Amino acid sequence: MAPCNDKVHRVINFSAGPAGLPLAALEKARDELLDFEGSGMSIMEMSHRGKIYDRVHTEAINLTRELMGIPDDYVVLFLQGGANLQFGMLPMNVLGNGKKADYIISGHWAKSAYKEAVKVAGAENVRAIASTESEDFRRLPRPSEYRINDDAEYVHICTNNTIYGTQYHYVPETGKVPLVADMSSDIMWSPVDVKKYAMFYAGAQKNLGPSGLVLVVMHKDFLAKCREDLPNMLQYKVHADKNSLFNTPPTFAIYLLKNVLEYNKSIGGLAAIRANNLKKGELLYGFIDANADYYRPWVTVKEDRSVMNVDFHLPNETLDAQFVAEGQKAGMVGLKGYRTMGGIRVSMYNAVTVANIETLVGFMDEFRKRNPG
Repeated sequence: MAPCNDKVHRVINFSAGPAGLPLAALEKARDELLDFEGSGMSIMEMSHRGKIYDRVHTEAINLTRELMGIPDDYVVLFLQGGANLQFGMLPMNVLGNGKKADYIISGHWAKSAYKEAVKVAGAENVRAIASTESEDFRRLPRPSEYRINDDAEYVHICTNNTIYGTQYHYVPETGKVPLVADMSSDIMWSPVDVKKYAMFYAGAQKNLGPSGLVLVVMHKDFLAKCREDLPNMLQYKVHADKNSLFNTPPTFAIYLLKNVLEYNKSIGGLAAIRANNLKKGELLYGFIDANADYYRPWVTVKEDRSVMNVDFHLPNETLDAQFVAEGQKAGMVGLKGYRTMGGIRVSMYNAVTVANIETLVGFMDEFRKRNPG
């Protein structure tokens, strides 16, 4: 791949996370790194209580609200610990005293969230109401295959499965039971009807910014159900009351998120991002379907296919490894499949361009011609 300019060489990054970020957001950070807005210091060096950082913090929250259409009766939190901490923090805050929750198991991370909730509230109170693990998570559970319990405090889903390559392209109906979602690997890939969720959360390292930051969006009615007898750092109410400034937040990560969201807004917001993502999916899946005897897709139900993470295998493991090695030589990194999956995984988050996928498809075409299998 040609350098992006005369000084900096950039590869095409198909990594599953931490993932690539928009070049404009990184260039802005580079230009402001040593002297932010004439302060004589970096944003990462200044007080999180100061006026300069406070303005950045507020702008990041406002851009999140604007781009996602988040109403005023929701709180926006910037926390730490990634989605893994949310797996435990959520049931800590909402369950207890025999309260129950339902989990839909559609992949590794959905199962991890369930297992952490069991540790907190007990297996008798945390129910896996559906799972496709017996089918190696090659599809999502169908609504006809499970029943949501009326006594559940919430239903938990993972909207996109980074490892197995499935994605919800609809919002499950949960009736009067609040819906909670881990959106770590497809947050802001498309417009979303926020009002259908009581809460959603997402690690930043796929579509929002660098690792070390997690976005939590929660309806105030759901927040009101949260406990106040936990350690302060584990209480959603404490973080909401302090506007995510109870302790020193990951200031540089929040600054970079702001840069990413500014870029997202400049290119037309989430509607434009969705159009790009769908185009990328059409290009890659179209080629895979036309060559399915060679590039063998993992997901068996087409309507469940993720436009963020695409898994496939070549005719044998030797060709899988050769594909990864030759792809890297051609300037494409991060193509190796998850360690338990093998094969190839193409993660095409928001920062991956349509042109990047065109380059990949061209490489895939030439690779097959050179290596018929």
